[in-house]
Amino acid sequence: MKKVVVTGMGVISPIGKSLDEFRDALKAGKSGISKITRFDASAHKVRIAGEVKDFDSSVWIEPKDARKMALFTQFAVAGAFQALTQAGLLDAARRINRDPERCGVILGNGMGGLEIVTESFKKLFESGPDRMLPLTAPLMINNEAAGNVSMVYGLKGMAYTQVTACASGADALGQALDLIRAGRCDVAVSGGTESLITSFGIGGFERLQALSASHNDDPEKASRPFDAGRDGFVLSEGAGILVLESEEHAKKRGQPILAEFAGYGVSADAYHITAPEPSGESGARAIKLALADAGLKPEDIQYYNAHGTSTRINDAVETKMIKIAFGDHARKLKISSTKSMTGHCVAGGGGLEAIASILAIREGFFPPTINQDTPDPECDLDYVPNKVQYGTINAAASGNLGFGGHNGVVVFKKYNG
Repeated sequence: MKKVVVTGMGVISPIGKSLDEFRDALKAGKSGISKITRFDASAHKVRIAGEVKDFDSSVWIEPKDARKMALFTQFAVAGAFQALTQAGLLDAARRINRDPERCGVILGNGMGGLEIVTESFKKLFESGPDRMLPLTAPLMINNEAAGNVSMVYGLKGMAYTQVTACASGADALGQALDLIRAGRCDVAVSGGTESLITSFGIGGFERLQALSASHNDDPEKASRPFDAGRDGFVLSEGAGILVLESEEHAKKRGQPILAEFAGYGVSADAYHITAPEPSGESGARAIKLALADAGLKPEDIQYYNAHGTSTRINDAVETKMIKIAFGDHARKLKISSTKSMTGHCVAGGGGLEAIASILAIREGFFPPTINQDTPDPECDLDYVPNKVQYGTINAAASGNLGFGGHNGVVVFKKYNG
């Protein structure tokens, strides 16, 4: 079986629009949550989100191309440019410099171009169908990001979109891992992307009572995973994009390797449309499968990047999952939710949290879970409260749980040649 490695990473997030900004913000415990500026949120109970501020798509995308892309796609194309550049895979014309038919795209996305849907519904109901945006159909569909990354950079292998709600990014990475192992491609651009900060998007999760509604005046305190005072997640946006390659392909071209992508595990709760299976057994199975796929024992993992949404049920059940999967080692494991800083980027979270895990391995730091102020008896593990910690990390895992009972876990190892 082919060994798969990471050679490039790209970030668009509420706490940074580059890999360096993202890393520095993680170490500093910086929150990217603020009052909503994207639209007038005065009619909403929830008026905060994790917006990507000052995003200038022209830095990465030709303006004529950007006009034909929804925001979630622009995030993906920008993140892919960063990742492909770091991987040394673009020529002077910004096209793939290897056999394009052996290079693919597998991205996760949850809900497509929601700002396009919102605007076109508004025009439809107020002025009739003739006033809808002409590109409504192609801009709103989930596969637009993978399609555009393929077109912009000339990747002619597979171009897939994985849709498993909040697990989409992790599951896309897992699919890419399997495709490279199977020899179906040499290079895969993979990860997740999302942009849902519209009145429609906030309103939908607000009506579900899933969002934090008690911190409109102190937004940086709103996302507080595993804390006793948590009252819901904070919707955010962004993209985390990785370049994956077979080890053989990367070594042949002399490219520096950032980490080994060692394993992937997946399971379904078969339980509830939004809530996780309460015993934690189903989610724990995904962790166990990922460890087995990586050929690792629980004690080989030093860091676990938790889904950690800051909702009452999720965080308590995820704690059970970790205890079941890691056994006695759970008490020694460093765990954190970087959503405490980024907010919940939905499909984008899987990519961003995989990147956070790789950065942790490479630079020997455990990202903090900020806003950990009041212990919760149901969440009694080491969540790296409030401040970064440092130590050696040889292997890390990152887990994501999606509405509908989707569980995806990825495992990365320090690359030792």
